[in-house]
Amino acid sequence: MYSIGEVAHMLGISTHTLRYYEKENIILPDRNANGERIYSDSHVQWLRFVLKLKETQMPVGKIKEYAHLYTEGEHTSLARLELLVKHKQSIENQIRTLVETNKMLEQKISSYKEIIRSK
Repeated sequence: MYSIGEVAHMLGISTHTLRYYEKENIILPDRNANGERIYSDSHVQWLRFVLKLKETQMPVGKIKEYAHLYTEGEHTSLARLELLVKHKQSIENQIRTLVETNKMLEQKISSYKEIIRSK
């Protein structure tokens, strides 16, 4: 079991972010006898997944939707699958855009290097 500070340090985020995720019902940590938040390994694993979704531009509203569906149980599996498939398609579009942009940048950089060399 981990404290809020330990989890924040492990994940490289602030305790404020963890409290925000709790307020938004994205994570629901347990509480000890003193009322302090305590996180299990499964909480940490879930938060790592949430952070990856966020890093790949999934809106917090969609993350909340996914979290809500997950807590609803197995009968929401299809809805969760659809949400993740759509997000994967979004990531694949981002990758294509980045690859195309990278190629264009490589061409521009080569062009500028050639101009500079020929001076």
